[in-house]
Amino acid sequence: MTAPYRPRLQRRLMLAFAGYTLLISTLFGLFAMAFVYSVEDEFFNSALAQEAQRQRAHLKARGDWTTPAQTFIQLYRPAQALPDDLRLALEQRPQSRELSGSEGRHYHLLALDQHGSRLVAEVSAQLVVRPMREQLLRWLALWGGGLSLLALVLGWWLARRSSAPLARLAAQVAGSQPEQLPTDLARHYSHDEIGQLARHLDGLNQRVAAFIEREQAFTRDASHELRTPLAVLSLGCERLQSLVGTAAQPEIASMRAAIWQLQQTVELLLALARQQPAQTHPQRPLLPQIEQAVLALAPLLDEQQITLNLDVHPGLSRDWPPALTRLLVSNLLANALAHGQGGTISITADDQAMRFCNPSPQPPLALLADDAAGRLAGIKGEASAGLGLGLSIVRRLAERHGLQLQLSHQQGCTCVSLRQDPALTSS
Repeated sequence: MTAPYRPRLQRRLMLAFAGYTLLISTLFGLFAMAFVYSVEDEFFNSALAQEAQRQRAHLKARGDWTTPAQTFIQLYRPAQALPDDLRLALEQRPQSRELSGSEGRHYHLLALDQHGSRLVAEVSAQLVVRPMREQLLRWLALWGGGLSLLALVLGWWLARRSSAPLARLAAQVAGSQPEQLPTDLARHYSHDEIGQLARHLDGLNQRVAAFIEREQAFTRDASHELRTPLAVLSLGCERLQSLVGTAAQPEIASMRAAIWQLQQTVELLLALARQQPAQTHPQRPLLPQIEQAVLALAPLLDEQQITLNLDVHPGLSRDWPPALTRLLVSNLLANALAHGQGGTISITADDQAMRFCNPSPQPPLALLADDAAGRLAGIKGEASAGLGLGLSIVRRLAERHGLQLQLSHQQGCTCVSLRQDPALTSS
C-alpha cells in the first residue's frame, strides 16, 4: 500500500526560513538588550570614576574628602555604616561592584582607598532601561514575529516555485503505465535541475519501453516455439506407446513424465514473464480445482503406486486466479512425485494455508533463502534428480500474487505450504 502524498519539502522550507529568522531575531534581540544595559552601566561607572578622580584631587590638595558633586552618589568613610540592604548584598558578594537592594534600589560601588572609603551610587532613579524594558521586549518580539511571518511567506513562495514542478513531475511518473511510459516529460519544464531530471527520466523510459517490447516479443515467440515441439513430442509418445511392446512401456512413461514436467516449467516461466495487472478475483471453491490438477496427474500416480490423501473441506475457497491455482497445485504435486520416496502424498488446506507433504530426503533448503546468493547455492542438491529450478520458480510466481511459499523438513517428511502474506499483498 502506497503511503499518502504529503508536501514535506514545502513545510521544511517554510519551517527552515521561519526558524532561521526567529533564531536571528532572538540573538540580535539579546545582543540589543545586552548593549543597552552595558551602555547604561558604563554611564554610571564613568560618573563614579570622574567623582573618584575629583575626590582624590581634593584629598591631595586639602587633606580630606569632599561632598560628591552628583546627588545620587554618596561618600562612605570607613567607620560609616552602609544601608542595610546594601550591606546584606555586599556580605553575599563582597567583590561585586554592582548590587541590587530592596524596594527596587540598585547600587554601583567604587573603592577610593585601602582603608575602606568608597563611593556608592544609588541609581534606581537614574535607570533608563529598566522602566522601558517591557516596552523594549514587546517591540523586539513584535519585530521578530513580523520577520518570522515574512520568512514563512517567503519560504512558502520559494517552496511553491521549487516543489510544485517536482510534485507535478512525480504525479506524471506515478500515473504512467508500463505499456504507455511517458517520453516527453522534459518539454514541460525549463532547463533547471527538475528539467534535467525529466530529461533523464525520458531517456530511461525510452530504454524501459524498448526492453518491455523486446520481452513481450520474446514471450510471444517463446510461447509458440516452446509449446509446439512439446505438443509434438507428447503426441509422438502417445503413438509410440501403442506401437511398442510392454517391455518399453516404462521408458515411454518416463518420457511422457519428462515432457509433462517441461510443459509445466514452460507454463510457469511464461506466467512469470507476463505482466499481470492487479485485480480482485471472486472466491472459488478450492477442492474442485485441486481435483482437476490431480486427475491430470492420475497416470503418474498410478504408475508410481502413490496414495493421495486429500483433506480439503468442500466449503473452503480462495480468491486466487484459476490459472494460478492450477499452476501451483500441478507443479507442487509434480515436485512431490519427482523428488519423493513414494508412499503417501498429503494435500491439506485450511483458512491459513495449503500444504503438500510427502516422504523425501532432505531437500536443499537454501532454495528458499531470503537472498539471491542463497537461492543459487541451493539450486541443486547432491541427491536431486532435477535442476532444482521448479520450486524457486513456483516461489517467485506465488510472491507475485501475494503468497508466501515455505519449505520445511521434519522426520523424513518434506512439507511445502502456501499462505497469504500481508506484506506481499500490501506491496
